[in-house]
Amino acid sequence: MTGRFGHALLDLWLLDPEVTYLNHGTLGATPRRVLDLQQSLRNEIEPQPDRVLYREIIGMVGAERPVKTRLRAAADAVADFVGAEGRDVVFVDNATTGVNAVLRSLDLRGGDELLLTDHAYGGVLRAARHAARRSGATVRTVELPYPEARAGAIVERIATALRPSTRLAIVDHITSDTALVLPLGEIAAACRDRGVPVLADGAHGPGALRLDVPALGVDWYAADLHKWAFAPRSCGFLWAPPERQADLHPAVISWGLDEGFHEEFRWVGTRDPTNYLAAPEGIAFLRELGESAVYEHNHALVWEAAKMLAEHLGTQLGLEESMVAAMAIVPLPEELGATELDAERLRDALLFEDRIEVAVRARGGRLWARISTQVYNELGDYERLASALDRRR
Repeated sequence: MTGRFGHALLDLWLLDPEVTYLNHGTLGATPRRVLDLQQSLRNEIEPQPDRVLYREIIGMVGAERPVKTRLRAAADAVADFVGAEGRDVVFVDNATTGVNAVLRSLDLRGGDELLLTDHAYGGVLRAARHAARRSGATVRTVELPYPEARAGAIVERIATALRPSTRLAIVDHITSDTALVLPLGEIAAACRDRGVPVLADGAHGPGALRLDVPALGVDWYAADLHKWAFAPRSCGFLWAPPERQADLHPAVISWGLDEGFHEEFRWVGTRDPTNYLAAPEGIAFLRELGESAVYEHNHALVWEAAKMLAEHLGTQLGLEESMVAAMAIVPLPEELGATELDAERLRDALLFEDRIEVAVRARGGRLWARISTQVYNELGDYERLASALDRRR
């Protein structure tokens, strides 16, 4: 782990110093300097909202419109961060919004099938069900090997689940509840060989993994920037190659309908775009910390913490280290409970009594702690969690 990271960096955030924050993966935490920039952008807009917002940022009005609006310049910076071309990236509020845009743009028909895994994010699963039931299509989930998760077995399981009726496969890059880095490129290749397009839920990808989105071979990639890439909430992007853009529409239809990919997603109603404009500042912050060093620190710390917790609690991880980025899920002792209600009670107790914020899940008849790491964390944070769990056994 990189010695210059740890609690010494906490002052760069507004996080409550009385709370041990082990849940960066849920909502992220925006650095002070990014929030300061966002507020300065709001202060710039308010004296002349029409001129600054409509003309300079969005480029919706004016006889002489900028060749490149400030919104597109910010999108270009995001595209560069994820290895893409600016022409192929638009802003969305979050990964779920991007997924909904793709699902609503599909011409689904009776007999079509949407394939997801049993690790899919709940909001995405519900969006798929909604899209399917309006058209007579169906949603099917394939069960992945777990907790003895292995990359090759996961690719095989998804590949063998594909059918002639499978219209779309929705695959997480990093699963939300179980924190697994799935072999997305290999999965996409297997789906492509069978003529099935892939929509990637990349909510946890940017800032947790070094990305080259086009090289993954997926057809769409929807992601968050406010989790691991230090953007303000809510800020995400949707990537689509040129051949997938013509029939792609935002989840909210507005002025840009049928005017092209950028135009359709540019303005979906009055909103505050400063989260998007501040996204490059979050990327700059990450790069100044040392992008590779951040990835290495977060991965090494979460793997060390997960192994320590499992050994301390007498449970088994069952994971390959290669399937872990900046989050890991640790099985808890059976006596701590097994149901969703048990999970909520334990999570509340850890926060309100022990001042530790950590995600707790119920899955497969037991509870699991999903721990996140960020550059402000140290191993002692997870040792605190181990002690708090001991007191509840």
